[in-house]
Amino acid sequence: MKALDSRLLRRAAAVRRYLVVSSLIAVTSGLLVIVSAFAISELVVLAFQDRAGLGEMRGALIVLGLAVLGRALLAWGGQVAAHRASADVKSQLRREFLSHTIRLGPSWLARQQVGDLATLATHGTDAIDDYFAQYLPALITAFFLPAMVVVVVLSQDVLAGLIILGTLSLIPLFGALIGRGTAQATRRQWRTLAVLGGHFLDVVQGLPTLLLFGRAKGQIEAIRRRADEHRRATMRTLRLTFLSSSALEFIATISVAVVAVSIGLRLLHGTIDLRTGLVVLILAPEAYAPLRQVAAQFHASAAGVAAAESIFAVVESSAPVEPSRSGATHVTDVTRTTLRIEGLRVQYDRARPALECSDLVVHPGEYVGVAGPSGCGKTTLLWVLLRFVAPTTGRVILDGPEGRLDLVDVDPDAWRSQLAWVPQEPWLAPASIAENVLLARPDAEPAAVTRALYQANATDFVNDLPEGLATIVGENGFGLSAGQRQRIALARAFLRDAPLVLLDEPTAHLDATTEAAVADAVRRLARSRTVIAVAHRPALLADCDRIVRLGSPLATALP
Repeated sequence: MKALDSRLLRRAAAVRRYLVVSSLIAVTSGLLVIVSAFAISELVVLAFQDRAGLGEMRGALIVLGLAVLGRALLAWGGQVAAHRASADVKSQLRREFLSHTIRLGPSWLARQQVGDLATLATHGTDAIDDYFAQYLPALITAFFLPAMVVVVVLSQDVLAGLIILGTLSLIPLFGALIGRGTAQATRRQWRTLAVLGGHFLDVVQGLPTLLLFGRAKGQIEAIRRRADEHRRATMRTLRLTFLSSSALEFIATISVAVVAVSIGLRLLHGTIDLRTGLVVLILAPEAYAPLRQVAAQFHASAAGVAAAESIFAVVESSAPVEPSRSGATHVTDVTRTTLRIEGLRVQYDRARPALECSDLVVHPGEYVGVAGPSGCGKTTLLWVLLRFVAPTTGRVILDGPEGRLDLVDVDPDAWRSQLAWVPQEPWLAPASIAENVLLARPDAEPAAVTRALYQANATDFVNDLPEGLATIVGENGFGLSAGQRQRIALARAFLRDAPLVLLDEPTAHLDATTEAAVADAVRRLARSRTVIAVAHRPALLADCDRIVRLGSPLATALP
């Protein structure tokens, strides 16, 4: 783990302003520390050596009061700037994380633990607060204040300055040695927390199924084990933190003691005056304090930096499809565009290709069914067409009014705006049924939503619900059956009214009656659109113009 992570510091323009402000605050605060030391020594000499009255000490008291007040205001301003910079970085980092997760697509998401991603997007980014609010200000102060103190002490007493200069290097040395162990312990703690969060989320999401099969109580022990692992990892980290802080405190205390003994002996022999000795004694601890503070705040910010490393691992991973860019080709009329798949092959990190489709042509307005055994690449074919997955070899040609275009050269957002996609397990938001349908076209009129539900054969069950369209569904459609969720997803496709529709097993896991209703809705959807439907069930394939069977080196068309 780096002491200063440049990736975090580049995240927002506010951070650059914050670094400038923090540097000015550190320098000004250092000057006030030095002024306070001279003012205190002056007060002590006037009061105990010169026996001066209060009137003679008024000037030094005013200077000391202003210095203390100035340091308090600077500390407050530094905290405000730190929290604002932290909020800006967290906001930008969350946006980057979520947008890049979307660009990585469903093929990448399918290989991830949802709980881990949720933990990174929430607790992970929140943990960065300590980095900006505590660690970074301490680090900037440690860069300026010890140097300023050493220069002033050297100007007052060379021997004390050399002692401070020699012993200062011990604290960063021991801090670096201890920091390695802290970084490793914090990474282990963060990984344990991510696993615990992911497991707990999976259990909560699967609780209805666990209750159905009587396995809910069995998960209590599993969660207890994960929680104990996190507790042990946290205690190991805290133990290391306390031990390292004690070691650094010991080194700093011994160093200040050496300076104090040197000053005391020379005061006894009269080789140094009281005023100079007091200035050096007051400033000596201030030289070590910022370094000790950096070491202490390093532990406090370690969790946030460890989480940020995991976030950067996602954000900096290469997306299979590049985001929208200026100058990219746009397809304006998909209704007159023919899809030509030529030598398409998708290979993940395994020996067997995920998809092989040598030659396939889909004409405008055609209803094509895609069949084949599990694992032959049917869903991967749809992901390629959605531009969620880039082909390893081969290409998809769009043959339309704009000429022959390679799909990889087409702006992905503009292309997806002309598509409707109904996945095998459609996602529903914890909102009303009307709001879930409106996700396809937020500006649609209520009458259009009602018409889309009617076309998707969803009107009957929606009218039977207590509040109709205003009925609130749970997370991911909790409270609705698989067939009801699928018909709401088809209603989205009707409302979107896209010229190209991609369906991924829309009748999977449905009973015969619901399957017939969904198949009838798909038949209606295909009347005026180009439809590519992945399916196993004969009820859906029976209405296709053509059936393409994957699972061999060549994709063959069946009548």
